[in-house]
Parts: sequence; structure tokens; C-alpha cells
Amino acid sequence: MQKHVKERVAMDQNIWTRYSRQMLFAPIGRGGQEKLLKSRVAIVGLGALGTVSANHLTRAGVGYLRLIDRDFVEMSNLQRQMLFDEDDARALRPKAVAAREKLAAINSEIELEAVIADLSPENAEALLGDVDLIIDGTDNFYVRFLINDVSVKRGIPWVHGAVIKSRGMHAFFHPPHTPCYRCLFPEPPASQGETCDTVGVIAPIVDIIASLEATAALKYLVQDEAHLPHTLIDIDVWALTWGQIDIRQAKNPACPACGDRHFEFLEGQAGAPFSAPLVSMVCGRNAIQVRPRHAKQVSLEEIASRWQSIGKVRQNEYLLRLEIDEIILTLFQDGRLLVQGVDSAERAMRFYEQYVGL
Repeated sequence: MQKHVKERVAMDQNIWTRYSRQMLFAPIGRGGQEKLLKSRVAIVGLGALGTVSANHLTRAGVGYLRLIDRDFVEMSNLQRQMLFDEDDARALRPKAVAAREKLAAINSEIELEAVIADLSPENAEALLGDVDLIIDGTDNFYVRFLINDVSVKRGIPWVHGAVIKSRGMHAFFHPPHTPCYRCLFPEPPASQGETCDTVGVIAPIVDIIASLEATAALKYLVQDEAHLPHTLIDIDVWALTWGQIDIRQAKNPACPACGDRHFEFLEGQAGAPFSAPLVSMVCGRNAIQVRPRHAKQVSLEEIASRWQSIGKVRQNEYLLRLEIDEIILTLFQDGRLLVQGVDSAERAMRFYEQYVGL
């Protein structure tokens, strides 16, 4: 009994030492800190927004973070993706793995799970269904609609963020207590629209929006729901403008998701990204991803042996890379292929068929 008491005292002292400044903040306090340590959060996308959000939540002591990302680190990421460095880019480390390594060095007392995967109808509920909160760090409209389907179906809140150029948007969704994302945006846009590949993005807006996301997460996890955001926030850090739209009355009774509970994206019924040919643009580089209809494990060693005579091959335990003139192919263990240097889905599919096989 005495040993148990000593261990408890030591643990309390450690918590106080690490999180003292945060616990002195009245809305969190000791009770809130204990809630954070017991919380589970999934972050979808470990790029610009995701790395900043993950950094904040790791330092705040959120007890479990699932880090989900499909991509690897490149030099062009370093301008705004705050957890990564040149070594990560040179080693082609998957972002989820590199983020876990950096975050573990910041806080070794929480649990960090790295998942190298593309969120899809096949894995979304398994990856998002057992957490308390979901953070949006993605750059993909269809993935946001997929997150929203899981949120509505499972009653799990999620924090939305998006950035482009010097502008950013942020909102908090917890249907049925709030409208869902699809109440505000009934369908994905017909085209990808502006991307950071075409119009760029600056790092300060990333930090601002991701910090708002992390703050909303902390409010929800410590159960300070009275202060949760009820607006869609739009900020332009270059023009120094800030706009807010109250979304409390935006709930749509005819919404396919939270109204009819018809989960088209989760059921794979909502268009090309979740039905053949499973091709999507990748923001941040001139690349197209080809994903097999059903995730499959591929032998990187076997394919590497086939690629050796074709061009320059690089490999680590997570991925395989082939450079052919101006084209770069990056193959992941789950069968996904990133094709850099092409300008059409059809060409990307041909590379997949030719060098990986369907």
C-alpha cells in the first residue's frame, strides 16, 4: 500500500512538473489535465496543419495520438511542415513515422501510433472509430467528407482546418449537436480548384489555423463545451482580415449525412476517388496517387528487383522509389503508387499498370 502511494505521489509530481503552466490555466486545471491524459485523438494528415496540431497536443499531454498519413517527406515540405528536417527528406521517411519520432522525443509519456495509409472507405471506421476526437490535417475534399461520415455515424466530433495561399478556414463539428460538414458543403467541388502546387501557401497561416484546431481540441477534451467554436472562421493573414459565420442555424434536415444518415462516402458511393480508377491529386507536389481498389501488401523487394534495370532505384523499409528521366514513381507497401511528373490520371494509371500491375 505504501509503495502504491509513493508511486502515485511521484506520478502526480511528474505531471505537475511537465504540465504546471497549463494546469495553472483555470479552464484546464488538474481535472482537465487528467482528462487530457486519458484522451484519444486521431490526426488525419501529417503535413502542414497536422504537424502543428500534433506538436501542440503532444506537448499538452493528450494520452494517445494516432498519426495517419499516406505520404513521405520531401524538401518542399520543410517550408511549412514544422516537425520535419532535411534528414527526413533525404531518407524519404514516411511523414507518420517521422512525426512519431519527433513527437516521442518531445513527450515520451504518451502513446503515439504511426499509420502509413490513405484514409479510405475500407479503413476509415477502423482508424477513426475508437477515438474521442478527429483532427483534420488533410488537403483533400473527399477525405473530409469521409471523416464527416464517420463523425456522423459514430457520434465522434472533428475539428476542421484548411489553408491555401495566405488564407485559412476553421470550424468544429459534432453532429447532432452541431450541423455537420455536409450541411455547409453539400458536395465536393467539381474540380480540385486552387492547390498549394498552383498558388502556394505561407507558413504563418498554417500555424494560426492549426493552433485554432488544437485549441478547439483542448476545449472539447477537457469538457469546456461552453467555449467551443460555433462559427466558420475565415482568416487572411496577409490582408489582415478575419471573418466569422455563425453556423448554429445551418443544420440541414435534408442533409444526406446527418439528416438521412446515408453515408455515401463511407460506403464508397460518392464518385471517382473511392471507385475505380482510384486516382487522386496530391497537394504540395506535381504528383498523382493511384490506389488499388482494395488495399494489398506488395513485396517491395520483388518489385525492386524488376525495377533495377529500368532506372535509379532507392528503397527503405516503408517504400520503393524509381526515377525514370523526369518521372518519379514511389510505391508503398499497401500498393499505393505516387507518380510525379505526369499531368493526367490516365498517364498515372498506365505507369501503375506497367510497373506495378493491377
